[in-house]
Amino acid sequence: MGQGNDIVAMIQGYLDQGIALARDWLLSPAAWSQFGILVAAYLLALIISRKATPRLTKLLEPAPESQNLIAKARRFVLVFLPLLLPLLAYALTAIGEQITVSLFGSGAVIAFGKRVFLFLAVRALAQDMLRDPFLKMLGKYVLVPIAALYVVGLTGPAAARLEATVVPLGNLSFDLLWLLKFIVVAGVIFWFGRWSNDQSTQFLSGQKEMRPATRQLAVKAAEIVIFGAAFLVLMNIMGISLTSLAVLGGAIGVGLGFGLQKIASNFISGVILLLEGQATVGDYVELDGGEAGTIVKMTARAAILESFDGRWIVVPNEDFITTRVVNYSDSGSANRYEAAFSVSYDTDINLVPALVEAAVATHKEVLDKPYPPDCELRGFGDSGVDFAVEFWVNGLDDGRNKYTSDVLFLIWNALKAEGIEIPYPQRVVEIKGGLPVPSSS
Repeated sequence: MGQGNDIVAMIQGYLDQGIALARDWLLSPAAWSQFGILVAAYLLALIISRKATPRLTKLLEPAPESQNLIAKARRFVLVFLPLLLPLLAYALTAIGEQITVSLFGSGAVIAFGKRVFLFLAVRALAQDMLRDPFLKMLGKYVLVPIAALYVVGLTGPAAARLEATVVPLGNLSFDLLWLLKFIVVAGVIFWFGRWSNDQSTQFLSGQKEMRPATRQLAVKAAEIVIFGAAFLVLMNIMGISLTSLAVLGGAIGVGLGFGLQKIASNFISGVILLLEGQATVGDYVELDGGEAGTIVKMTARAAILESFDGRWIVVPNEDFITTRVVNYSDSGSANRYEAAFSVSYDTDINLVPALVEAAVATHKEVLDKPYPPDCELRGFGDSGVDFAVEFWVNGLDDGRNKYTSDVLFLIWNALKAEGIEIPYPQRVVEIKGGLPVPSSS
């Protein structure tokens, strides 16, 4: 019973102290002045931001069609306009803090309010402005908690607790604070590396005076340089000696020697393809394995083909080096096709070539160079005389349903107009011994 009374007395003592402290603050001119400055700073920041935001938006917003570097920089600055209000309140509160400290020698309340405004800015940045999924996750689970700890003044104790928690890993060990710093720094550096790689890829892809293979090689080289530099910067910032990675490098070497042979082979094959330029993005290729399509993307491991029916086929780079590849686009855009047909044996076949060649030449996509349409006699079939007309067009025949189909229509119409018959299979049946005679009964 006595112990219970002691606990009640202790709680009552804390309550009395809290009430006395609150009374002192409420009756203190310094506290009231700081509260007043906080309110005034926020209201002034609200008025300024409402007046300035439309004008800044009008000043910074570029034309929708503008895509140059300055326009991109202006759009980037526009993203941060929602931070204007909390940052203005923070700056005005900092000025007010100097005034209260000089007048009353105290600024605890206004310092707390200043930290709250900073927290609001961090939360707005993490929730409303960051669009990249990784950065958004980093802001939500790292920046916002750190800002919340900063508001209540617990960043120091939290950092000390994390630093005191050591994780052993074999002969190595690290504390949780170092791990948190590593995750944040690595995430930011490699995000910046990815953004830089996207910008360099976009720039190099726009250099139309370069050969496609050279552009692809430059893109891959820039990617390797950017991420290699990002890795070295990360190691330097975190104080990790590269010599300590010798064991890891040896393990990777062993892995390449055993389990990663195909990956290494495909990577080297991709570099050879880019250097030689035998196949690049935009080429229509056909491999020995039957894969055929337009190369839409080349990665470090494989090339992606898009077939005529819309399917994407992933072909390892090694297949382009070790097997026979037919590149329909490497020597130019003109390609030759042929359309076969037959005419009746009753036809004067000497008239057919000129008639068909003239009809096919009327097609707007059929070329005169390198060769005009050429109709050839191919043989004497069971039901008719077999011909084929060869013609050249720019581009690729969409399966069997594009240029060849149009040409066959032209041949049909031309032959019908001249009364030439296109035969159908005919058979003569001979019955030995004659037909059976029906019985009289």
